[in-house]
Amino acid sequence: MLAKLSRTATRRPVLVLLVWLLLLVVGFGFGTRVFGDLNSSVEDVPGSESAVTSEVLGPLTPGGESFTASVTGGADGSVRAPEVRAAVADAIADVRGLKGVDRVGDPYTGKGLAAEDGKVLLVPVTLAGDLSDRDEIRVVNDAADRLREIAPAADDRVDVAVSGDPLLGDQTGGRAQEDVTRAELITLPAVLLALLLIFGGLRAAGLPLLVAVSGVAGAFLTLFAFSQVTDISVYAVQVVSMLGLGLAVDYALLMVVRFREEREREPDVVRAVHATVAHAGRTVLFSGLTVAVCLSGLVWFSSPFLRSMGLAAGAVVVVDMLAALTLLPALLTLFGGKLTPRRAKSRLRKRPAEPGALFARLARFSARRPYAVLVTVVAGLAVLALPVFGMRIEIGDARQLPHDTEARQLYDAVHEHFPAGTDVNTVDVMIEPGADPAYERGIRALSGVTRSSSERLPNGSTLVRLTPTGSADGPKATGLVERVRELRGDEPARVTGTAARLVDFREMLAERAPWAVLTVLVGLFALLFAFTGSLLSPLRTLFTTLLSLGAALGVVTWVFQDGHGASLLGGEGLGALSLTAPPLIIAIAFGLAMDYELFILSRMRESWEATGDAHEAVVEGLRRSGRVVTCAALLLAIVFGGFMTGGFSPILQIGLGLTLAVLIDATIVRMLLVPAAMTLLGDRAWWAPPFLRRLHERYGLSEAPTTAAAQRPDGGPEPQESTTMSMTSAAASPQPRR
Repeated sequence: MLAKLSRTATRRPVLVLLVWLLLLVVGFGFGTRVFGDLNSSVEDVPGSESAVTSEVLGPLTPGGESFTASVTGGADGSVRAPEVRAAVADAIADVRGLKGVDRVGDPYTGKGLAAEDGKVLLVPVTLAGDLSDRDEIRVVNDAADRLREIAPAADDRVDVAVSGDPLLGDQTGGRAQEDVTRAELITLPAVLLALLLIFGGLRAAGLPLLVAVSGVAGAFLTLFAFSQVTDISVYAVQVVSMLGLGLAVDYALLMVVRFREEREREPDVVRAVHATVAHAGRTVLFSGLTVAVCLSGLVWFSSPFLRSMGLAAGAVVVVDMLAALTLLPALLTLFGGKLTPRRAKSRLRKRPAEPGALFARLARFSARRPYAVLVTVVAGLAVLALPVFGMRIEIGDARQLPHDTEARQLYDAVHEHFPAGTDVNTVDVMIEPGADPAYERGIRALSGVTRSSSERLPNGSTLVRLTPTGSADGPKATGLVERVRELRGDEPARVTGTAARLVDFREMLAERAPWAVLTVLVGLFALLFAFTGSLLSPLRTLFTTLLSLGAALGVVTWVFQDGHGASLLGGEGLGALSLTAPPLIIAIAFGLAMDYELFILSRMRESWEATGDAHEAVVEGLRRSGRVVTCAALLLAIVFGGFMTGGFSPILQIGLGLTLAVLIDATIVRMLLVPAAMTLLGDRAWWAPPFLRRLHERYGLSEAPTTAAAQRPDGGPEPQESTTMSMTSAAASPQPRR
């Protein structure tokens, strides 16, 4: 397959470029329409008690969606000023006259709508319950625009913020688009500069960037396609964009570096491209598959958010992989002849340095002291991972948003000027006819309930609204949900609300997580075995990767949950992580860690198959792959850092987690822990039971053996056999000693 792809790219490079150019135009032309159809809700679990109860209550409760405007300040800092009062009254009258508006609260006569200090007032708007989606969007926009006109009509010093569920999707979607645009404007030049420093030339540096731009276009197009059949979260645009950009740069970097090495031995550009695809392309193929397998674990969860994220991100990985295996070989065929091999440049120096000397020294250092390195690194990573054991997840509130968003401004106004619990969502209990009246009395008397109310529904049920202490989805609110459910016994009652949705989401994670983990581990083990032909190397890989992932997640918990240094990143300590962050960090970081593992293992395996010396294979593998892994991690850190400039807390958490996971894995783990572990394993690192060895020799994807010249430490230009992908068997080629 790889040989066919490389032949197609080298025989018809212009056609391949035109196809990808078309994808680029369509991706940025149509794919960006996804920004207008994003969903800010991530906690819904179809079929759960909270979701079903919410659907039942919808047609039974009067009124439809609601949103709120906050009016702050005035000429004397008070909303009681006559000009402010007149502007608010005019706006309320106009909004009440809009078709589709059910009711509008008057903050000057309604209870609890004006702050006691006179600095803020609230204008709640409730829509009719029978509106179509199109009519709802129209009336929400018209009403919000009219309320925003209070500020210029009253006084330039008046601030108005309008937000709520009907507006939140558009507000966060628009902010997501701004953040993605800003991130790309920051990231692409920074990546280009880093590539210039890595390659020392604009042509070589530009090739990975072209692949990366194609990956971003593919990401947008993929998200747009998925938005036609399922909801796409506002988080998906940023997460999938950063993943698409980062992986494209990673894969292109690996391919270009290998191409320059092949050009040192093979003057013919086309043959060098074929050899590059045969060697580095195999690693890219397996890397893409491993990342996709890691993301496939998200499909197990019944949450539409997690499932759509897994599908969309997995599709983007495939786009990046195809770009590296088709677009880049076509570009190398057309322009690769102008890329000066590193060896030609090094001959201009008086004393050329050995390529990868620093990484070879690191490998030898770890090989000489394997136990000391193993104990020190494992202990250090374990300490960093300790905060994970106290990690909490919540749906979160407007504090996750930057201060310049309307939702955050409304939240700050309410929490600064109104009594605690003013905007806390209630725990809603629908008690069906025939229930024991003592149950209603019991739940209203529970500790942690600040106030309660009840109403009779058209179907004869009773809806009891309990206002919990603390935040809407904090520990006290979720604890209240659990006590209400425990207390009901066999009573016909169901619970919904924000806290109930969080409880159901956590239960869904706990129920589905073992199956997701099992799928990922089995899939990764199978791919790693197909890649290495070893039983112990995949097990060692999974263990070391879990260490780096745990350390990264522990630091994220320490920063954003506990609040240590979160302000330095534009966030704040929230007492919990966003429920979106841990699953995505785990799935994506695990896949990215596999990238670097495969980069290193591919070179170690090449050396071991050529020499049969397990110790030298560790040194040689790290010497030849260390630079690529380090540069790839640096480029990914730049990409993730660019996406952390928006100030949206869940993206900050995901960005920091992925950045740390990449840097820890590519430096401490791959440069120290892996060589130490591989040294201790010795030849056993490539061991497999006889029946598995025969299975791999028959069905495993392998390379034709390279000559010793290809493995010389100095990379000297000696004649070399052509390299192709093949299904090898024990009789087809000489095997290294086992």
